[in-house]
Amino acid sequence: MDERQALTSFAALSQETRLAIVRTLVVAGPGGLAAGLIAERMGVSPSNVSFHLKELERSGLIAQRRESRSIVYSASYDALADLVKFLMEDCCAGHPMIREGMQRPDGCCKAAAARSEGDIVA
Repeated sequence: MDERQALTSFAALSQETRLAIVRTLVVAGPGGLAAGLIAERMGVSPSNVSFHLKELERSGLIAQRRESRSIVYSASYDALADLVKFLMEDCCAGHPMIREGMQRPDGCCKAAAARSEGDIVA
């Protein structure tokens, strides 16, 4: 990811509703959510959520697909991972403990993966 794309992504995420939409779509998983359901969960009008979805899609952080009469949106996990990598790219120079903390076996991603497989995570 180059700096220009990172700035576009951060600009899209710098608005409260858009950040909440991305977080909701990340939790929803690859199947995503229909635009109407997103509006309902966000507590905003469909036209309002449509505006925010358009901005997020333009930034590349979410994708859309048509399913029957609905538009379904999902998080672009690769784009989100690239954004995190962009942020962390230079942070660990001389500080390997930072990288170790991000890769802990008890981290959030392990817990999320276990939940999706039906395991109990304490």
